[in-house]
Amino acid sequence: MMQVLATSLLLALSTAVIAAPQIGQPAPDFTLTDTQGNEVSLSDFRGQTVILEWTNHDCPFVVKHYQPGNMQDQQRLARNQHDAVWLSIISSRPGAQGHVSPEEADELTASRDAYPNAVLIDEPGDVGRAYDARVTPHMYIIDAEGILRYMGGIDSNPSRDPEDIPDATQYVVVALEQMAAGEEITDSVTRPYGCQVHY
Repeated sequence: MMQVLATSLLLALSTAVIAAPQIGQPAPDFTLTDTQGNEVSLSDFRGQTVILEWTNHDCPFVVKHYQPGNMQDQQRLARNQHDAVWLSIISSRPGAQGHVSPEEADELTASRDAYPNAVLIDEPGDVGRAYDARVTPHMYIIDAEGILRYMGGIDSNPSRDPEDIPDATQYVVVALEQMAAGEEITDSVTRPYGCQVHY
């Protein structure tokens, strides 16, 4: 019996390793419900660049980028200049920091003048775990063929201070510009920083 359990554990761990997202490999597909009650799948957007943003409005590192408008600026740049799809994902479990109802998520979007295509609710955390999303904000870029091209932080200054945003390398913006130019992404994997995702 113990041997069976050990084998099962090893298989589970192997599956977890295999399922971890890898740059240059197909991004894990998923289907989630948005705040309007619509089912949204990653595969719906084949042919377009997709940006995933894990978010938690209570996280000071998220506030750092929303309060001065940096996140909103990047959302508009991605959608308007790169024809990209921006999906904000909330993986906080019910009762945990960052968890909101769909109505509260819509209120946040409106109050912050945010510009995602959709806000997706991931209460069980399955999609967050599939992407190994560990903090908020944790950013991913998927190209038109469904290949994961970038994962990591939003920028290079892991602080809570919005004053340092102008001095930081904006990784998502740089990656989009390099993709548009047909170039390899210089920093395709960076260290994400922020608040732990509350699965």
